[in-house]
This record gives sequence, structure tokens and C-alpha cells, in this order.
Amino acid sequence: MKRSRVIGSALILLVLFPVFGRAQAPEPATIQLNEPDKKRGLPLMEALSVRASVREWSERELALQDLSDLLWAANGINRLDSRKRTAPSAMNAQDVDIYVFRKDGIYLYDASGHALVPVVAGDQRSQIGMAPGGRSGGPGAPKPPPEGAPMPKPAGPPPGAPIQLVLVSDNSRFRAGTPEQRFEWGAIDTGLVSQNISLFCAATGLGTVPRASIAKERLKALLKLKDAQYPLLEHPVGYAK
Repeated sequence: MKRSRVIGSALILLVLFPVFGRAQAPEPATIQLNEPDKKRGLPLMEALSVRASVREWSERELALQDLSDLLWAANGINRLDSRKRTAPSAMNAQDVDIYVFRKDGIYLYDASGHALVPVVAGDQRSQIGMAPGGRSGGPGAPKPPPEGAPMPKPAGPPPGAPIQLVLVSDNSRFRAGTPEQRFEWGAIDTGLVSQNISLFCAATGLGTVPRASIAKERLKALLKLKDAQYPLLEHPVGYAK
């Protein structure tokens, strides 16, 4: 009887081992970016002459140095004494945050530490795009569908782009202004960061395109944003074909 119990217990362990013994996928960790290479790329006038929207990329993953330089150029700290950025902002509010969507998860760019801080695990790039006819958020924008109504299905990222940069303006960082004024200033600041991204890509052989047709309500929920935070633009980035 005792032997049969031992055999039975062993069989149960063999059955349960694949369930409890399976290694779980590791959670994303903070990624320390490389020091930016500030001497690379084409001169400004040449970069302006070749700047163009790119919608096709090679399948190659973005190298860490390229990602490090891209994020610093977009909105990194370029004056250590004052902690000011490569992109100007109204009242120096530094209201624009960059969320980096990668295959392994979503990260927030920490300009102070020049690092990527994990936000959400897993490949969430398909959640960015909005189906035609989708609605945008912000003061004066059309209201989202009534509660319980289906949201537009995501259109998915452009095929081949290894990373997606989602630009979010936090209007609570402005020291003054009406909600409408803060939204307008945030939109302008976001455009300045977007231009930095476009020029860096043009100067270094990367490809990108700014896109406003994104699922803003879905992104606010996915990123757990506050009411004052607005996703306004996204940039798919990769090596141009």
C-alpha cells in the first residue's frame, strides 16, 4: 500500500511539473542607454535636403547606440547645469514624454538618467494604430464612443518598424493657462520633438514618419495616463530599405 502511494505521488508530480516548473518570461528591466554620439550624422542643411517620410523598413532590430542617440536627439538633456533639453517647450515645462514600444515591452525614456524604464511587458505595438474613422482625444475633439460601444480595432504598426515612439504631452506641467491653451502648447511642443526625431533619422540613415492617427483612448488606458496626459503623435523608426 505504501509503495503504491509513493508511485501515485510521483505520477502527480510528473503531471504538475510542466505547469508549475515552467520558467516564466522575465519582466523587462531598466535599460541603460549608451552615451550619445554627438558628432555623427549629416550636417543640418544636408539632413534637411534628404528628410522624407519613410513607411518601409528592413527587418533588422535597432542597435542600442542608434536608439540611444535617437532618444537623446529627440528630447534629451543637452545642458547639464540647467537640465534643459534638445527640444524647447513652453515655460520650459518639459511636458513631452517619449514612450518606446519594443518587441519585449513598453518603456518610458528617462532623460535625466538617459535610460529606458519599463512600463508594460510584452509586444504592444499593435495597440498604437487606429482604424479609419477612429476618434482622437483632447479639448474640443469629438467625444469617444458611449460606454459599452466597441472601440475601433487597432490598425497595427507599419510593417517592419522595430520600434515605435509615442509622444505624450503632460499638460499639468504648465504653470499657467486654460485647458485649451495648455493643450495647444503641448501640441506645439510635441511637434518640436517630432521634428528632432525626423531630422535625426534623416541625418543618420534611419527611416521614420510622424503619425497622428493613433488610438489615443486605448493608449491612455494601456499606459495608465492621467487625465492631463495626451498621446499626440507616434514615430515608427527603423533602418530604411
